[in-house]
Amino acid sequence: MIKVAIVDDSAVVRQVLSSMLENQPDITLLGCARDPLFALKLFEQQWPDVIILDIEMPRMDGITFLKKIMSEKPTPVVICSTLTEKGASVTISALAAGAVDIITKPKLGLKGFLEESQTRLLQAVRAAAKASVAKLRAAPVKPMPVVAKHDADILLSSSPQALHQTTDKVVALGTSTGGTHALEYVLTALPRTCAGIVVVQHMPEHFTAAFASRLNALCEMEVKEAEDNDRVMPGLVLIANGGKHMLLQRSGAQYRVQLKDGPLVSRHRPSVDVLFRSVANAAGNNALGIIMTGMGDDGARGLLDMHQAGATTLAQDEASCVVYGMPKEAVKLGAANRQVALANIAEEIINFTRAC
Repeated sequence: MIKVAIVDDSAVVRQVLSSMLENQPDITLLGCARDPLFALKLFEQQWPDVIILDIEMPRMDGITFLKKIMSEKPTPVVICSTLTEKGASVTISALAAGAVDIITKPKLGLKGFLEESQTRLLQAVRAAAKASVAKLRAAPVKPMPVVAKHDADILLSSSPQALHQTTDKVVALGTSTGGTHALEYVLTALPRTCAGIVVVQHMPEHFTAAFASRLNALCEMEVKEAEDNDRVMPGLVLIANGGKHMLLQRSGAQYRVQLKDGPLVSRHRPSVDVLFRSVANAAGNNALGIIMTGMGDDGARGLLDMHQAGATTLAQDEASCVVYGMPKEAVKLGAANRQVALANIAEEIINFTRAC
């Protein structure tokens, strides 16, 4: 049983989330608190496996409370955040402080929105329960530099189209739960001379721009939220927009990204499977694909497409994953050439660039 506690100053949020969780056979609701100080009293009786935490609350804000938890008794925390640009910036700070995932809530129509988001909420809670948050705590914030479930067929075919002779190379990264920390770890270790990188991190819309902005302030490479028809080029990292699929396309000897609406693929939009399948089609053996920490199997079949198209393919190893889900599924399919530790992924990208 997954023991869950809710900390949110909104009575409506507490009521709706409670009703969702109480109906699940594998989840036990320990209780609700309207602010962190009440929560600490609740936790004296029994400590939860997962905490659903608001950010803006009286007496103590959510980020301060999160930092206290992570320093004293690291526990998987899912942030329940307002779906706004302002809320996105604060929520990215919460992820940096150790939260493992985000569920969103609008300012209006809150009850109906949360009820429609039940599947996403339950996925986040179950993924958080499997997260190894001690690995988030142990990882340095800035590492020392290193020299209805659809599949991707619904958006693009698997027919090989890659141009095999071009000077442009592409690195494709896919990740989910625990990925914000993993990506920061990898990208801050890369020099500006690295090959162009395209990234799918499972994250709601409005949040990917704030996430890209944070990474851009930390990295030598330029990091930005992708725009339609952006060119993939050395020194640039393009983060897929929340709420849209990102595909790689070939334009002559260059590569560009296309943003596309469409149904959820592997239960996600953006989907790692969609990105990886498009990279297989457009870049073939000119690409490096890396699947990283995350719950579920999104990206496993796409990485297999890349592998079969001649790309170099890697999976993050279990020991360094916060959640060994997506990489595990890729390994089971035989999609990865090798498994590598998080600490070695930056070096793999650098070596791939040098071999270009």
